[in-house]
Amino acid sequence: MQRRYITVDVFTDRAFGGNPLGVVLDAGGLSTEQMQAVAREFNYSETTFVLPPADPAHDAQVRIFTVNRELPFAGHPNVGTAFVLATLAAKPPARLLFEEGAGLVPVEIVTEQGRVISTEFTAPQPLKRMSHLSAEQAAACLSLSAGDIKTDRHPPQIISVGLAFLAVEVASREALRRARPDAAAFAKTFPCDGSDAVYFYTRDVPAGEKPCELQARMFHPGASGLSEDPATGSATAACAALLANLDDIKDGELRLKIGQGVDMGRPSLLLTRVQKKNGAVASIHVGGGSVKMMEGTFRLDGKG
Repeated sequence: MQRRYITVDVFTDRAFGGNPLGVVLDAGGLSTEQMQAVAREFNYSETTFVLPPADPAHDAQVRIFTVNRELPFAGHPNVGTAFVLATLAAKPPARLLFEEGAGLVPVEIVTEQGRVISTEFTAPQPLKRMSHLSAEQAAACLSLSAGDIKTDRHPPQIISVGLAFLAVEVASREALRRARPDAAAFAKTFPCDGSDAVYFYTRDVPAGEKPCELQARMFHPGASGLSEDPATGSATAACAALLANLDDIKDGELRLKIGQGVDMGRPSLLLTRVQKKNGAVASIHVGGGSVKMMEGTFRLDGKG
């Protein structure tokens, strides 16, 4: 059976920016092992597989694979998959609802004159704040010193809205640029509370990188050791929720423009919205643009 695929660059408005994603459109009948093999063949940070929904009231079941494992939820796969499906529709829908391992994920479709210009997912789970790590532990993972880690707003902490990350604030844009993943420190630190990755950011954004209010990077285990992700929607959602949770505002919407991937030559822009009601985070949203890159087919029969 011929399986169709489309690749997109996500969280960008230009080719070769953002985070690449493979979207397999005819995934019915493929086994988990076959999906994992296809994801390894694409060799992107994630590949999605679109299947018929279990509940016909929903739009699709979406399974998400890294080169190593299946994920219950991830950010840029939702933004990119929704973009692909909406652009294939005769008339783009206003919203898509995906069944995923972490729960139902709504994705809003933003159009102008009938053209899809961006998509925005809602996190499937509320913010969870888990283990704290020391500044020294976090710094070691990033090949930085403890003095490069800021703890005035929050300590290094494992957080999640569907997928767990260690969130770390660093003191300067220079420290963010200088960071490198340290395999030995990663091995001592992870896994921890379901996390094996570090999302780190700074508020020290130079004028030339405005209108971003934060710049971020993310290190994670890849196919051949530790890798960097150019745009991480799930970690961005968790971090935006954490920062909103710490904000004194009781009711209203907090928005952030977050840059990522700049230091690896794949600049990305992630737009976050967090709704607060009665002092608590009520909903978490992350969106951005996508650019279609490639399309084609491969032959793979569904088996066991």
